[in-house]
Amino acid sequence: MVELKKNSVQPPYSLLAELTHRCPLHCPYCSNPLEMTLKEMEQATEDWCRVLSEAADLGVVEVHFSGGEPLLWGEDLEVLISHATSMDMYTNLITSGIGLTKEKAIRFEAAGLANVQVSFQAGEAKLSDRIGGFKAFDKKKEAVKAIKEAGMHLSLNVVLHRMNIDHLDEIIMLAEEMGAERLELANTQYYNWALLNREQLLPSRKQIERASEIYDAAKKRIGNNMEIIWVIPDYYASTPKPCMGGWGTIGLTVAPNGDVLPCPTAGIIEGISFENVRELSLSHIWYESDSFNRFRGEEWMPNTCKSCDLREQDGGGCRCQAFALTGDAYAIDPVCQWSPNQSIIEEAVQDANINRKKQASPMIYRKYPKYKK
Repeated sequence: MVELKKNSVQPPYSLLAELTHRCPLHCPYCSNPLEMTLKEMEQATEDWCRVLSEAADLGVVEVHFSGGEPLLWGEDLEVLISHATSMDMYTNLITSGIGLTKEKAIRFEAAGLANVQVSFQAGEAKLSDRIGGFKAFDKKKEAVKAIKEAGMHLSLNVVLHRMNIDHLDEIIMLAEEMGAERLELANTQYYNWALLNREQLLPSRKQIERASEIYDAAKKRIGNNMEIIWVIPDYYASTPKPCMGGWGTIGLTVAPNGDVLPCPTAGIIEGISFENVRELSLSHIWYESDSFNRFRGEEWMPNTCKSCDLREQDGGGCRCQAFALTGDAYAIDPVCQWSPNQSIIEEAVQDANINRKKQASPMIYRKYPKYKK
């Protein structure tokens, strides 16, 4: 465990409240764990209200209600929004849009919900429904209409991959037509379900270059009318991305069963016991726990990272990716050009750039309650 003084660790800025892993969609890039939390293990309303109170006391200023699909968690979502708002925390709902009626949108806005982020899988119905494994496109459009009529801010999120990246212009046009204030174009991050489907999802270099050109042109054309965020695909980078802004640095995630994680996918790392908010306070977990202090600072870093001029910028790279690809959370992130395991990335990229007439293996769609081989 890395020993850090409490006053050297800043309080968290944001909380990702994952209310449930249940979801009507079956997206093959889902970041939820393969072993999902069952409904019976989900936290109750009083548990989440306590979490929110502790988060506010800890210094959290924004809360993102997510899942799975948070609208499936229960009718008390409105209670959580109101409770967070009463403590002056900015609230954001991350949703597929399925189940967000006009009536619910009005109630959520009255409870203090500031922003709704709706996920889309593509810019038109046929491809969108195929990717999500559910006829959801028209329902998503209805949800967007309800959000706008209720007077809340609207963000769209589209995860980009081999199946939809060639249709980026349609996606941007859809966001403009819907009056979105923010569009996040998030190239797939390869953990959990996405890692299972990496062969089918990883775009070619030409696809990414074309999409980048479309993004640059759209950003110039749209200007300040809509914020567009482009999340770079790190498999095509020579240096790794920072681990969620730094492990245990900016925010924390509370899973549906109450486990507290430095990032949404940290649960994949074996050998680390993550504390539960039902047993310990958020403050204790943030400042004192082994799990949150494990990869803070530089003491844990391999010598290559410790001597790197970029260590403060990338924080040593992503620990989840290091574990997922090498089995060692202390390893240099394989994306890094100085990693002895970079061949893992190189081989995946090489395969993605081979002209294939068909997918080499079938897509594995997200399943609840758990994935079985």
